[in-house]
Amino acid sequence: MHVATPQGNRLDLYAGSGSLRVPLYQSQRAAGAVVQIVTVFGGTGFLGRRIVRHLHQKGYFVRIASRHPMPPSGDVPRLRCIAADIHDPTSVASAIAGAFGVVNAVSLYVARGKETFHATHVAAAQRLANEALKAGVKRCVQISGIGADSASPSGYIRARGEGEQAVRAAFAGADVIRPAVMFGTDDAFLNTIAKLLRRLPVYPMFGRGETLLQPVDVEDVAAAVVRVIQWTAAAPLTVECGGPRVYSYEELLKTIARALSVKPILVPLPFGLWHALALVGEVLPSAPVSRNQVELMRIDTVASPNLPGFAELGISPRPMEAVLQSILRP
Repeated sequence: MHVATPQGNRLDLYAGSGSLRVPLYQSQRAAGAVVQIVTVFGGTGFLGRRIVRHLHQKGYFVRIASRHPMPPSGDVPRLRCIAADIHDPTSVASAIAGAFGVVNAVSLYVARGKETFHATHVAAAQRLANEALKAGVKRCVQISGIGADSASPSGYIRARGEGEQAVRAAFAGADVIRPAVMFGTDDAFLNTIAKLLRRLPVYPMFGRGETLLQPVDVEDVAAAVVRVIQWTAAAPLTVECGGPRVYSYEELLKTIARALSVKPILVPLPFGLWHALALVGEVLPSAPVSRNQVELMRIDTVASPNLPGFAELGISPRPMEAVLQSILRP
């Protein structure tokens, strides 16, 4: 499936699959139905673009809120790109005025200066939830992540957990979606691993490669967000989205290597050394690995059987192997 990707200074929002290609403005709602507005913060990001597209395909009027909005490519009804700063209450209030739903897909992986994990994942998330409650928004969805934990020693993981709590404290009916690590054609996960596997005859693993991962297709996560927006029950949801298979990190590397027809030597590397490398790398303009990525690789990120998941939303997640070749195509 063709995915929405930035094209220069415009946003490509054209979807299609195989021989069937349809413009996004083709509504799936009955003629004359009231069009509900959903504002997506972080709607130009990896997951956010898919959320925008899936919402739009379901007939919603979507506002893409970002600090540097890009106009959509072509004339697309029911879609508006607006300038909004999630750190500014007035800007947030303007972006969500009259909206039925709000999605917070803003994410930060490397903290720099005033852009801290707390400022983005806690304070800004709470600000958006506060404004959503005041504006009478019906559905407020916070994108978090499996493993979010307010008691974690990791600043990133702790901020994710605190962000969930802050959002629910401000907007008691808010829904939380926790994806596992996501893959897609333009991801920074499988593509990075594939690039390194192609280049390195000896591949350093995080620890002994025993961390458990449940990779999930970003398209399925976007579909889950729409199902939650459409949810009619009053009780708030916490949904964990994981793919159909759980891998150890070593198994995942071997699966990708087989798809690439390469046979690297996988070598364990202690987490302490990874932390040191990440600390040094973070002073570079583009860090090859961040400390929060190392910290995430120390914990299993597998969907809990005690929380709702894809099954409760009526979604059958696609296995990574089904789309691996299209993602890894040189």
